[in-house]
Amino acid sequence: MRTLIVTGTGTDVGKTVVVAAIAALARAAGERVTVVKPAQTGVGPADDGDLAEVVRLAGPVDTVELARYPEPLAPATAVRRAGATPVMAAQVVDAVGELDADLVIVEGAGGLLVRFNDLNETLADVAAGLDAPVLLVASAGLGVLNTAALTAEALARRGIPLAGVVVGAYPADPDLAERTNLEDLPRVTGAPLLGVLPAGLGGADRDALLAAARCGIGPVLGGGWSPSGAS
Repeated sequence: MRTLIVTGTGTDVGKTVVVAAIAALARAAGERVTVVKPAQTGVGPADDGDLAEVVRLAGPVDTVELARYPEPLAPATAVRRAGATPVMAAQVVDAVGELDADLVIVEGAGGLLVRFNDLNETLADVAAGLDAPVLLVASAGLGVLNTAALTAEALARRGIPLAGVVVGAYPADPDLAERTNLEDLPRVTGAPLLGVLPAGLGGADRDALLAAARCGIGPVLGGGWSPSGAS
């Protein structure tokens, strides 16, 4: 079983779309896929969260959500305000260990060091506990080089491998920063650029998502994209 941890340079950078794209490619290759969301925030008990979006985009993959909290905040803050039980890193590690799949994708909330609980546990603790690489989903525009470099540094200090970077929502008409960031992201992170997905895929159907994944995700993650045509 392969396990991939997916984090972002922040919120709304296309993490869920990237997760769906990788899951769709794995499904198309005949693999059994499970997507795990340790903590979903900002949704009510009966609302669709990120995992429902993954299934809508990628098809019928298995999903596991460990906890959800109603306010759209960092999990530790949402837990305190709701008087709820927090998710613990060991709980996530145990849940993944019980799965039977070819590929397990664990999608975090926001960035790498967003806290799950008041013990300051984060997605980095989950990655360390699972001995799994991290994929960084980056925004395209100005400011991303700093947050990407900080994420890479935090992973390196913990001895956690950074598998690479995927730009989750690349505009159709990129500006100068968005174009040069494709070259600079590998430089500041020390990890390869593994894909560039177009903006707006969240509204795509399954066929369109799979086609975009095949064109926009690199071979390491199951697609056919090459960085030579990215800039």
